[in-house]
Amino acid sequence: MIREAVVAGQFYPGSPVQLKKMISGMVDEKAVKEEIIGLVSPHAGYIYSGSVAGAAISRVKARGTFIIMGSNHTGLGKPFSIMTEGVWRTPLGDVKIDSELGKRLLASSKYLEEDYNAHRFEHSIEVQLPFLQYFNSNFRLIPIVLSHASGAIYKEIGREIAITVKDLRREVVIIASSDMTHYEPQESARRKDDYAIEAILNLDEDELLRRIEEFNITMCGYAPAVSLITAAKELGAGRAELVKYQTSGDTTGDYSSVVGYAGIIIKCHDMSPLVRLAKEAVETYIKEGSIIPPPDKLTPEMKKQAGIFVSLHKLGQLRGCIGTFEPTQENVALEIIVNAISSATRDPRFPPVTANELKDLEYSVDVLTKPRSVKDKGRLNPKKYGIIVECDYRKGLLLPDLDGVDTVDRQIDICRQKAGIYPDEPIELYCFEVKRYK
Repeated sequence: MIREAVVAGQFYPGSPVQLKKMISGMVDEKAVKEEIIGLVSPHAGYIYSGSVAGAAISRVKARGTFIIMGSNHTGLGKPFSIMTEGVWRTPLGDVKIDSELGKRLLASSKYLEEDYNAHRFEHSIEVQLPFLQYFNSNFRLIPIVLSHASGAIYKEIGREIAITVKDLRREVVIIASSDMTHYEPQESARRKDDYAIEAILNLDEDELLRRIEEFNITMCGYAPAVSLITAAKELGAGRAELVKYQTSGDTTGDYSSVVGYAGIIIKCHDMSPLVRLAKEAVETYIKEGSIIPPPDKLTPEMKKQAGIFVSLHKLGQLRGCIGTFEPTQENVALEIIVNAISSATRDPRFPPVTANELKDLEYSVDVLTKPRSVKDKGRLNPKKYGIIVECDYRKGLLLPDLDGVDTVDRQIDICRQKAGIYPDEPIELYCFEVKRYK
Protein backbone atom coordinates (compact mmCIF):
# COMPACT_ATOMS: atom_id res chain seq x y z
CA MET A 1 0.00 0.00 0.00
CA ILE A 2 1.31 3.43 -0.97
CA ARG A 3 0.23 6.47 1.00
CA GLU A 4 0.61 9.25 -1.53
CA ALA A 5 1.67 12.76 -0.54
CA VAL A 6 -1.52 14.82 -0.20
CA VAL A 7 -0.19 18.25 0.76
CA ALA A 8 2.80 18.44 -1.60
CA GLY A 9 2.37 21.62 -3.59
CA GLN A 10 0.34 23.14 -0.74
CA PHE A 11 2.19 22.90 2.57
CA TYR A 12 5.53 22.47 0.82
CA PRO A 13 6.81 22.42 -2.78
CA GLY A 14 5.86 19.46 -4.96
CA SER A 15 9.10 19.63 -6.93
CA PRO A 16 12.02 17.69 -5.39
CA VAL A 17 14.49 20.38 -6.45
CA GLN A 18 12.42 23.22 -5.03
CA LEU A 19 11.64 21.24 -1.87
CA LYS A 20 15.31 20.55 -1.15
CA LYS A 21 16.19 24.16 -1.80
CA MET A 22 13.47 25.36 0.58
CA ILE A 23 14.48 22.94 3.33
CA SER A 24 18.16 23.85 2.97
CA GLY A 25 17.29 27.39 3.97
CA MET A 26 15.42 26.22 7.05
CA VAL A 27 17.85 23.73 8.61
CA ASP A 28 21.16 24.18 10.35
CA GLU A 29 23.71 22.08 8.49
CA LYS A 30 26.32 22.77 11.18
CA ALA A 31 24.16 21.76 14.14
CA VAL A 32 25.69 19.05 16.33
CA LYS A 33 23.62 15.89 16.03
CA GLU A 34 22.54 14.59 19.42
CA GLU A 35 21.12 11.41 20.93
CA ILE A 36 17.48 12.46 21.00
CA ILE A 37 14.68 10.32 22.42
CA GLY A 38 11.94 12.48 20.96
CA LEU A 39 10.84 15.90 19.86
CA VAL A 40 7.85 18.15 19.37
CA SER A 41 7.77 19.55 15.84
CA PRO A 42 5.15 21.77 14.14
CA HIS A 43 3.20 20.78 11.04
CA ALA A 44 1.95 23.95 9.35
CA GLY A 45 2.92 25.09 5.88
CA TYR A 46 6.68 25.37 5.63
CA ILE A 47 6.63 29.14 5.10
CA TYR A 48 5.07 29.50 8.53
CA SER A 49 6.58 26.72 10.68
CA GLY A 50 9.36 25.22 8.57
CA SER A 51 12.18 27.13 10.25
CA VAL A 52 11.07 25.83 13.64
CA ALA A 53 10.76 22.22 12.47
CA GLY A 54 14.07 22.53 10.63
CA ALA A 55 15.90 23.87 13.69
CA ALA A 56 14.67 21.00 15.86
CA ILE A 57 15.20 18.20 13.32
CA SER A 58 18.70 19.53 12.55
CA ARG A 59 19.72 18.44 16.06
CA VAL A 60 18.54 14.84 15.66
CA LYS A 61 21.08 12.09 15.16
CA ALA A 62 19.84 9.69 12.50
CA ARG A 63 17.97 6.64 13.73
CA GLY A 64 16.63 3.53 12.03
CA THR A 65 12.99 4.24 12.81
CA PHE A 66 10.93 7.35 13.53
CA ILE A 67 7.63 6.94 15.35
CA ILE A 68 5.59 9.98 14.31
CA MET A 69 2.36 10.72 16.13
CA GLY A 70 -0.05 13.25 14.70
CA SER A 71 -3.46 14.54 15.62
CA ASN A 72 -6.58 13.75 13.60
CA HIS A 73 -7.58 16.89 11.70
CA THR A 74 -9.89 15.10 9.26
CA GLY A 75 -12.14 13.12 11.60
CA LEU A 76 -11.65 10.03 9.45
CA GLY A 77 -10.76 6.53 10.57
CA LYS A 78 -10.29 4.84 13.91
CA PRO A 79 -9.62 7.04 16.95
CA PHE A 80 -6.15 5.57 17.57
CA SER A 81 -4.82 4.56 14.19
CA ILE A 82 -1.57 2.92 13.16
CA MET A 83 -0.29 1.71 9.80
CA THR A 84 1.97 -1.34 9.94
CA GLU A 85 2.53 -2.00 6.23
CA GLY A 86 3.31 -0.06 3.09
CA VAL A 87 5.22 3.09 2.22
CA TRP A 88 4.70 6.84 2.53
CA ARG A 89 5.58 8.78 -0.60
CA THR A 90 6.90 12.34 -0.74
CA PRO A 91 8.61 14.26 -3.56
CA LEU A 92 11.93 13.11 -2.05
CA GLY A 93 11.10 9.41 -2.31
CA ASP A 94 9.41 6.58 -0.45
CA VAL A 95 9.67 5.87 3.26
CA LYS A 96 8.97 2.27 4.25
CA ILE A 97 6.96 1.43 7.34
CA ASP A 98 8.79 -0.57 10.02
CA SER A 99 6.39 -3.50 9.89
CA GLU A 100 8.09 -5.56 12.59
CA LEU A 101 7.93 -2.80 15.18
CA GLY A 102 4.51 -1.67 14.03
CA LYS A 103 2.94 -5.12 14.23
CA ARG A 104 4.49 -5.78 17.63
CA LEU A 105 3.15 -2.47 18.93
CA LEU A 106 -0.29 -3.16 17.47
CA ALA A 107 -0.41 -6.61 19.05
CA SER A 108 0.52 -5.31 22.48
CA SER A 109 -1.65 -2.18 22.51
CA LYS A 110 -5.03 -1.87 24.18
CA TYR A 111 -6.07 1.02 21.97
CA LEU A 112 -4.20 1.19 18.66
CA GLU A 113 -5.96 -0.21 15.61
CA GLU A 114 -4.79 -0.85 12.08
CA ASP A 115 -6.36 1.79 9.88
CA TYR A 116 -5.47 3.54 6.62
CA ASN A 117 -8.31 6.03 6.39
CA ALA A 118 -7.17 8.13 9.36
CA HIS A 119 -3.81 8.60 7.62
CA ARG A 120 -4.98 9.04 4.04
CA PHE A 121 -5.52 12.80 4.12
CA GLU A 122 -3.85 13.70 7.43
CA HIS A 123 -1.03 16.22 6.96
CA SER A 124 0.51 16.28 10.46
CA ILE A 125 2.73 13.25 9.87
CA GLU A 126 3.45 13.84 6.19
CA VAL A 127 5.03 17.26 6.63
CA GLN A 128 7.72 15.87 8.96
CA LEU A 129 9.04 13.40 6.39
CA PRO A 130 10.81 15.69 3.88
CA PHE A 131 12.87 17.23 6.72
CA LEU A 132 13.93 13.77 7.86
CA GLN A 133 14.62 12.67 4.27
CA TYR A 134 16.75 15.75 3.68
CA PHE A 135 19.25 14.50 6.25
CA ASN A 136 18.86 10.74 5.79
CA SER A 137 16.68 8.82 3.36
CA ASN A 138 17.47 5.45 4.95
CA PHE A 139 14.97 5.29 7.80
CA ARG A 140 11.65 3.62 8.49
CA LEU A 141 8.41 4.99 9.81
CA ILE A 142 5.68 4.14 12.29
CA PRO A 143 2.73 6.52 11.69
CA ILE A 144 0.17 6.94 14.49
CA VAL A 145 -2.85 9.25 14.55
CA LEU A 146 -4.51 10.07 17.87
CA SER A 147 -8.01 11.50 18.27
CA HIS A 148 -9.70 13.07 21.28
CA ALA A 149 -9.69 10.89 24.42
CA SER A 150 -8.64 10.93 28.06
CA GLY A 151 -5.14 11.64 29.21
CA ALA A 152 -4.97 8.15 30.69
CA ILE A 153 -5.31 6.63 27.21
CA TYR A 154 -2.59 8.83 25.75
CA LYS A 155 -0.25 7.90 28.61
CA GLU A 156 -1.00 4.20 28.18
CA ILE A 157 -0.18 4.42 24.48
CA GLY A 158 3.10 6.11 25.42
CA ARG A 159 3.94 3.30 27.82
CA GLU A 160 3.10 0.70 25.18
CA ILE A 161 5.43 2.40 22.72
CA ALA A 162 8.29 2.44 25.24
CA ILE A 163 7.82 -1.20 26.22
CA THR A 164 7.75 -2.34 22.59
CA VAL A 165 10.82 -0.30 21.70
CA LYS A 166 12.73 -1.79 24.65
CA ASP A 167 11.59 -5.33 23.89
CA LEU A 168 12.81 -5.10 20.29
CA ARG A 169 15.86 -3.04 21.29
CA ARG A 170 15.10 -0.61 18.50
CA GLU A 171 16.89 2.69 18.05
CA VAL A 172 14.01 5.08 17.52
CA VAL A 173 13.12 8.74 17.72
CA ILE A 174 9.54 9.64 18.65
CA ILE A 175 8.04 12.76 17.11
CA ALA A 176 4.92 14.48 18.44
CA SER A 177 3.62 16.58 15.55
CA SER A 178 1.87 19.65 16.92
CA ASP A 179 1.27 23.33 16.43
CA MET A 180 0.64 25.43 19.50
CA THR A 181 -2.06 28.06 20.18
CA HIS A 182 -4.31 28.83 17.20
CA TYR A 183 -5.67 32.16 16.01
CA GLU A 184 -5.17 34.45 18.97
CA PRO A 185 -3.31 37.76 19.29
CA GLN A 186 0.47 37.37 19.56
CA GLU A 187 0.67 38.32 23.23
CA SER A 188 -2.08 35.90 24.26
CA ALA A 189 -0.72 33.08 22.13
CA ARG A 190 2.79 33.50 23.49
CA ARG A 191 1.57 33.57 27.10
CA LYS A 192 -0.49 30.40 26.69
CA ASP A 193 2.23 28.63 24.76
CA ASP A 194 4.74 29.44 27.50
CA TYR A 195 2.51 27.56 29.95
CA ALA A 196 2.40 24.49 27.71
CA ILE A 197 6.08 24.63 26.79
CA GLU A 198 7.09 24.84 30.44
CA ALA A 199 5.17 21.65 31.24
CA ILE A 200 6.80 19.85 28.32
CA LEU A 201 10.27 21.03 29.35
CA ASN A 202 9.57 19.67 32.84
CA LEU A 203 8.53 16.36 31.25
CA ASP A 204 5.24 16.59 33.13
CA GLU A 205 2.43 15.23 30.98
CA ASP A 206 -0.17 15.57 33.73
CA GLU A 207 0.64 19.25 34.15
CA LEU A 208 0.46 19.74 30.40
CA LEU A 209 -3.03 18.25 30.37
CA ARG A 210 -4.06 20.41 33.32
CA ARG A 211 -2.79 23.60 31.70
CA ILE A 212 -4.36 22.77 28.35
CA GLU A 213 -7.72 22.66 30.09
CA GLU A 214 -7.24 25.50 32.58
CA PHE A 215 -5.90 28.05 30.08
CA ASN A 216 -7.86 26.79 27.08
CA ILE A 217 -4.69 26.25 25.05
CA THR A 218 -5.59 25.25 21.51
CA MET A 219 -2.52 23.05 20.99
CA CYS A 220 -3.77 20.59 18.36
CA GLY A 221 -1.18 17.89 19.08
CA TYR A 222 -1.32 17.81 22.85
CA ALA A 223 -2.33 14.12 22.69
CA PRO A 224 0.85 13.10 20.81
CA ALA A 225 2.86 15.30 23.19
CA VAL A 226 1.44 13.50 26.23
CA SER A 227 2.20 10.08 24.71
CA LEU A 228 5.69 11.29 23.79
CA ILE A 229 6.52 12.51 27.29
CA THR A 230 5.31 9.27 28.89
CA ALA A 231 7.27 7.13 26.44
CA ALA A 232 10.39 9.29 26.69
CA LYS A 233 10.53 9.02 30.48
CA GLU A 234 10.20 5.24 30.24
CA LEU A 235 13.10 5.27 27.75
CA GLY A 236 15.40 7.27 30.03
CA ALA A 237 14.65 10.90 29.25
CA GLY A 238 16.55 13.33 31.43
CA ARG A 239 15.73 16.77 30.15
CA ALA A 240 14.10 18.73 27.37
CA GLU A 241 15.20 21.83 25.49
CA LEU A 242 13.26 24.46 23.58
CA VAL A 243 15.16 24.85 20.32
CA LYS A 244 13.00 27.52 18.71
CA TYR A 245 9.63 29.24 19.04
CA GLN A 246 7.88 31.62 16.72
CA THR A 247 4.41 32.40 15.42
CA SER A 248 2.85 32.83 12.02
CA GLY A 249 2.99 36.55 12.69
CA ASP A 250 6.77 36.41 12.33
CA THR A 251 6.18 35.42 8.70
CA THR A 252 3.12 37.48 7.78
CA GLY A 253 3.72 40.53 9.96
CA ASP A 254 0.11 40.25 11.18
CA TYR A 255 0.14 39.71 14.94
CA SER A 256 -3.58 40.16 15.47
CA SER A 257 -4.33 36.45 14.95
CA VAL A 258 -1.43 34.00 15.00
CA VAL A 259 -0.57 30.33 15.34
CA GLY A 260 2.34 29.34 17.58
CA TYR A 261 5.07 26.86 16.69
CA ALA A 262 7.57 25.23 19.05
CA GLY A 263 10.48 22.91 18.36
CA ILE A 264 11.40 20.96 21.50
CA ILE A 265 13.89 18.10 21.81
CA ILE A 266 13.94 15.52 24.61
CA LYS A 267 17.31 14.09 25.54
CA CYS A 268 18.63 11.19 27.57
CA HIS A 269 20.09 11.62 31.02
CA ASP A 270 23.56 13.13 30.80
CA MET A 271 25.74 10.12 31.49
CA SER A 272 29.10 10.59 33.14
CA PRO A 273 32.05 9.53 30.94
CA LEU A 274 33.04 7.10 33.70
CA VAL A 275 29.62 5.45 33.68
CA ARG A 276 29.55 5.44 29.89
CA LEU A 277 32.89 3.61 29.92
CA ALA A 278 31.56 1.00 32.37
CA LYS A 279 28.45 0.50 30.23
CA GLU A 280 30.47 0.13 27.04
CA ALA A 281 32.85 -2.33 28.72
CA VAL A 282 30.01 -4.55 29.90
CA GLU A 283 28.03 -4.45 26.65
CA THR A 284 31.07 -5.17 24.48
CA TYR A 285 32.20 -8.05 26.67
CA ILE A 286 28.74 -9.63 26.87
CA LYS A 287 27.96 -9.22 23.16
CA GLU A 288 31.40 -9.86 21.65
CA GLY A 289 33.50 -11.47 24.36
CA SER A 290 36.18 -8.80 23.99
CA ILE A 291 37.67 -6.26 26.40
CA ILE A 292 37.61 -2.67 25.20
CA PRO A 293 40.74 -0.49 25.43
CA PRO A 294 40.59 2.73 27.47
CA PRO A 295 39.57 5.88 25.57
CA ASP A 296 42.25 7.62 23.52
CA LYS A 297 41.59 10.83 25.44
CA LEU A 298 41.18 10.30 29.16
CA THR A 299 39.15 12.74 31.23
CA PRO A 300 40.97 14.20 34.26
CA GLU A 301 39.11 11.75 36.54
CA MET A 302 40.25 8.79 34.41
CA LYS A 303 43.93 9.71 34.57
CA LYS A 304 44.17 9.27 38.34
CA GLN A 305 44.68 6.09 40.34
CA ALA A 306 41.99 5.03 42.79
CA GLY A 307 39.99 2.14 44.09
CA ILE A 308 36.85 1.69 42.01
CA PHE A 309 33.53 -0.09 42.55
CA VAL A 310 31.13 -0.62 39.67
CA SER A 311 27.52 -1.41 40.55
CA LEU A 312 24.84 -2.76 38.22
CA HIS A 313 21.14 -2.52 38.95
CA LYS A 314 18.29 -4.12 37.04
CA LEU A 315 14.78 -2.76 37.52
CA GLY A 316 15.83 -1.19 40.80
CA GLN A 317 17.49 -4.34 42.20
CA LEU A 318 21.22 -4.98 42.61
CA ARG A 319 22.54 -7.12 39.74
CA GLY A 320 26.26 -7.03 40.47
CA CYS A 321 28.86 -5.05 42.38
CA ILE A 322 32.59 -5.67 42.41
CA GLY A 323 35.51 -3.35 43.00
CA THR A 324 38.96 -2.76 44.37
CA PHE A 325 39.83 -1.29 47.79
CA GLU A 326 42.89 0.40 46.35
CA PRO A 327 44.14 0.88 42.78
CA THR A 328 45.36 -2.18 40.91
CA GLN A 329 45.66 -0.58 37.46
CA GLU A 330 47.67 2.31 36.12
CA ASN A 331 44.62 4.56 35.89
CA VAL A 332 40.93 4.84 36.75
CA ALA A 333 39.84 4.07 33.18
CA LEU A 334 41.44 0.62 33.26
CA GLU A 335 40.15 0.07 36.79
CA ILE A 336 36.59 0.77 35.58
CA ILE A 337 36.85 -1.60 32.62
CA VAL A 338 38.13 -4.50 34.72
CA ASN A 339 35.63 -4.02 37.54
CA ALA A 340 32.67 -3.41 35.25
CA ILE A 341 33.23 -6.73 33.49
CA SER A 342 33.74 -8.47 36.85
CA SER A 343 30.51 -6.98 38.21
CA ALA A 344 28.61 -8.33 35.23
CA THR A 345 30.19 -11.77 35.11
CA ARG A 346 31.95 -12.69 38.37
CA ASP A 347 29.83 -11.51 41.28
CA PRO A 348 29.26 -14.83 43.15
CA ARG A 349 25.81 -13.69 44.28
CA PHE A 350 24.43 -13.57 40.74
CA PRO A 351 24.62 -15.48 37.46
CA PRO A 352 26.49 -13.71 34.66
CA VAL A 353 24.58 -10.97 32.88
CA THR A 354 23.04 -12.06 29.56
CA ALA A 355 22.66 -10.05 26.37
CA ASN A 356 18.89 -9.86 26.87
CA GLU A 357 19.40 -8.04 30.17
CA LEU A 358 21.63 -5.26 28.87
CA LYS A 359 18.76 -2.94 27.95
CA ASP A 360 17.48 -3.03 31.55
CA LEU A 361 20.76 -2.33 33.35
CA GLU A 362 21.66 0.87 35.17
CA TYR A 363 25.25 1.62 36.13
CA SER A 364 27.05 3.56 38.82
CA VAL A 365 30.77 4.04 39.43
CA ASP A 366 32.20 4.82 42.86
CA VAL A 367 35.68 6.33 43.03
CA LEU A 368 37.22 5.76 46.47
CA THR A 369 39.55 8.03 48.37
CA LYS A 370 42.58 6.43 50.00
CA PRO A 371 41.45 4.59 53.17
CA ARG A 372 42.57 6.06 56.49
CA SER A 373 42.74 4.44 59.91
CA VAL A 374 39.90 5.16 62.36
CA LYS A 375 40.33 4.92 66.13
CA ASP A 376 36.98 6.41 67.16
CA LYS A 377 34.01 4.96 65.29
CA GLY A 378 31.81 7.64 66.84
CA ARG A 379 33.24 10.14 64.38
CA LEU A 380 31.94 8.17 61.40
CA ASN A 381 28.74 8.71 59.44
CA PRO A 382 27.33 5.78 57.35
CA LYS A 383 25.85 8.21 54.85
CA LYS A 384 29.19 9.91 54.22
CA TYR A 385 31.87 7.30 54.88
CA GLY A 386 32.38 3.78 53.65
CA ILE A 387 34.36 1.49 55.92
CA ILE A 388 36.84 -1.35 55.74
CA VAL A 389 37.02 -3.90 58.56
CA GLU A 390 40.28 -5.86 58.71
CA CYS A 391 41.43 -8.82 60.78
CA ASP A 392 44.79 -10.33 59.75
CA TYR A 393 44.38 -11.24 56.06
CA ARG A 394 40.58 -10.88 55.99
CA LYS A 395 38.96 -7.64 54.84
CA GLY A 396 35.38 -6.56 54.41
CA LEU A 397 34.31 -3.35 52.70
CA LEU A 398 31.00 -1.54 52.59
CA LEU A 399 30.21 1.52 50.49
CA PRO A 400 28.51 4.53 52.10
CA ASP A 401 24.92 5.71 51.73
CA LEU A 402 23.27 2.35 51.25
CA ASP A 403 19.56 1.75 51.79
CA GLY A 404 18.85 0.17 55.17
CA VAL A 405 22.31 0.83 56.57
CA ASP A 406 21.80 3.67 59.03
CA THR A 407 24.43 3.10 61.74
CA VAL A 408 28.16 2.50 61.92
CA ASP A 409 27.57 -0.66 63.98
CA ARG A 410 25.42 -2.02 61.18
CA GLN A 411 28.20 -1.21 58.71
CA ILE A 412 30.71 -3.06 60.84
CA ASP A 413 28.46 -6.09 61.25
CA ILE A 414 27.98 -6.38 57.51
CA CYS A 415 31.71 -6.04 56.87
CA ARG A 416 32.46 -8.74 59.45
CA GLN A 417 30.00 -11.08 57.76
CA LYS A 418 31.43 -10.40 54.30
CA ALA A 419 34.98 -11.06 55.48
CA GLY A 420 34.19 -14.02 57.75
CA ILE A 421 35.34 -12.16 60.86
CA TYR A 422 33.67 -13.34 64.07
CA PRO A 423 32.03 -10.81 66.43
CA ASP A 424 34.60 -11.43 69.17
CA GLU A 425 37.68 -11.04 66.95
CA PRO A 426 39.61 -7.75 67.16
CA ILE A 427 39.53 -5.56 64.07
CA GLU A 428 41.27 -2.64 62.45
CA LEU A 429 38.84 -0.04 61.13
CA TYR A 430 39.39 2.19 58.12
CA CYS A 431 37.15 4.73 56.43
CA PHE A 432 37.00 6.28 53.00
CA GLU A 433 34.79 8.59 50.99
CA VAL A 434 33.46 8.06 47.51
CA LYS A 435 32.50 10.18 44.54
CA ARG A 436 29.56 8.46 42.92
CA TYR A 437 28.92 8.78 39.20
CA LYS A 438 25.64 7.76 37.58
